[in-house]
Amino acid sequence: MVSPAARIAFNLSFFYGAIFASVGIFLPYWPVWLESRGLSVVEIGLIIGASYWPRIITSLVIPNLADRFRRRRFLMTLSAGLTLILLLIFSLVSDFWLFMLLGLLMGATWSCILPLADAISLERTAALGLDYGRVRLWGSITFILMSIFGGIALEQTGVSSIFVLLVLTTGLTLVACLFMPEEPHAATSSEPASLRRLFRRTDLWVLVMASSLIQASHTLLYNFGSIHWRSGGLSETIIGWLWAEGVIAEVLFFLVSAKLIVRLSLGRLLVIAGALAVVRWMLIGHFSSLPLLIFTQALHAASFALTFLATVHYIRETTPPELQASAQGFYVAVGFAPLSGVVSLISGWLYNTWGGEAFFIMALMAAAGTVLAFALPSVTKEASR
Repeated sequence: MVSPAARIAFNLSFFYGAIFASVGIFLPYWPVWLESRGLSVVEIGLIIGASYWPRIITSLVIPNLADRFRRRRFLMTLSAGLTLILLLIFSLVSDFWLFMLLGLLMGATWSCILPLADAISLERTAALGLDYGRVRLWGSITFILMSIFGGIALEQTGVSSIFVLLVLTTGLTLVACLFMPEEPHAATSSEPASLRRLFRRTDLWVLVMASSLIQASHTLLYNFGSIHWRSGGLSETIIGWLWAEGVIAEVLFFLVSAKLIVRLSLGRLLVIAGALAVVRWMLIGHFSSLPLLIFTQALHAASFALTFLATVHYIRETTPPELQASAQGFYVAVGFAPLSGVVSLISGWLYNTWGGEAFFIMALMAAAGTVLAFALPSVTKEASR
């Protein structure tokens, strides 16, 4: 008989596997699909950038409502269903401004899902003595598989296969939301789940800005990495493997991360992640050979995975249970979304003007986040509760 802990671990792993299967298609190949619809690189940057701006509101409001009413799973499922509908409408339009409108709406619905899921997962894994990193790594594994499969599908069957894969994986995400565990307990504090409590925290502002600068420095790669590598003569299959390699490094890090994040200060881990992100963008700006790209993609274990884990665990360790989803949404709304939105809006112009040298600007962003991370207080993830 399957134990409750094993069932919850499976459901959480299934969710991350489903949503990052969709991300594994979206990040590398969504710009390619938009390009196939006759859009320029500047227009693609504007459309992708538009998806970030609604998150400033929805990533605050929706998780806070979920905390207040303990309805995280319901709001996740609703958001996933609306995202699927909006995605289907994308195939019916051709006007640039309609693409922009759909990008805005889909950014609003899609962005709510992960903050709610992370709040549930961090809460349940801590309560059951599970390793969050080993649950989350299933998302990285499906990202790998879908980025490889997407490259093969694109090369063999054409760009229309990308849209089909996006619809299928987004539908699977909707199903996975239905199986997420509900919150088993009431809030442990008599204080309301008020966003004002988060806005008053200086350390949270420092964390959010430091982490967001490092994470937003990935935006140019996410938006134009595939297009840049194609212009350098790499095949779609090799590009798929390059995306996969970055996430393989991420998976390997998640497997060994538990001891690292328990023993070292989460702020110092963020400093290490930011410094290695700077190295990554400085090197990728000199794209000249496949071996160099292989090395820079391996640094994804630090620039993304270490940044991500240090951030979510800092929030988990310093935020009361009744504000967990709100705090995860706070990070997206006031830091990651606006910064990534700005970079996306100008990324088409940056890449069109400077090509690979635009990655040097991403290195400066990551360096700024690294400097900010030095101001974080010393907080270490608890080994058990």
